[in-house]
Amino acid sequence: MKAKDAVSLMRSRYSAYALNLYEYIIHTTHTKSPHYEKDLLQWKESIADFSRRTTFVGLSILEHSKDMVTFHAKLLQNGKDASFTEKSFFENENGTLKYFQGSRV
Repeated sequence: MKAKDAVSLMRSRYSAYALNLYEYIIHTTHTKSPHYEKDLLQWKESIADFSRRTTFVGLSILEHSKDMVTFHAKLLQNGKDASFTEKSFFENENGTLKYFQGSRV
């Protein structure tokens, strides 16, 4: 399923992390992204570990454009606040919008 825009893709990726849908995270990451890992087994394990250790409390979209979303993810890890704000960039790959990279703000 293709996301209709960057905001929809951001929301669906947040949900995928919360539900430990690692295949969706991998599938929606641009293959030229610095976050794309060639070792898929290790990447799946890393996503699964993060998802298991994290309570996903909420997602707020702060700003967005055609290929950028700034968001605040409210997270808990071991009962402690692990929330962060990130500016994420998305790029088209073979007709599909995918996550390319992000930086914390």
